Amino acid sequence: MIVNFYETPSGRSPVEDFITSRSKADQARFAEVVVGLEEFGLSYSRVQFKPLRGKLWEIKFRAPDGGYRMLYILLKSEEMVILHAFRKTTPKTPLHELEVAEKRMKEVLGL
Repeated sequence: MIVNFYETPSGRSPVEDFITSRSKADQARFAEVVVGLEEFGLSYSRVQFKPLRGKLWEIKFRAPDGGYRMLYILLKSEEMVILHAFRKTTPKTPLHELEVAEKRMKEVLGL
């Protein structure tokens, strides 16, 4: 699987910015998840995959400092774009987090 992070038109990656703002232990867990996705794709068993809306999906996993979610889309069967990442603090995915990911999804898909 090819795993890419969303980039703004100016070339900034808010997902990578979020990851680097976490503790070193949590950064290591994010790196482990990305490597696992690249190696095993959607068969990676150390995370949970959940459909959200349309083409938008969620990857759920735990790290030393808590639970995290990464929202993504598949461009092709072997190409994933991680649109948004956040720390999970409520049982349901907050609407604001969904809206951020949907806006980025529309940019990536050219809608």
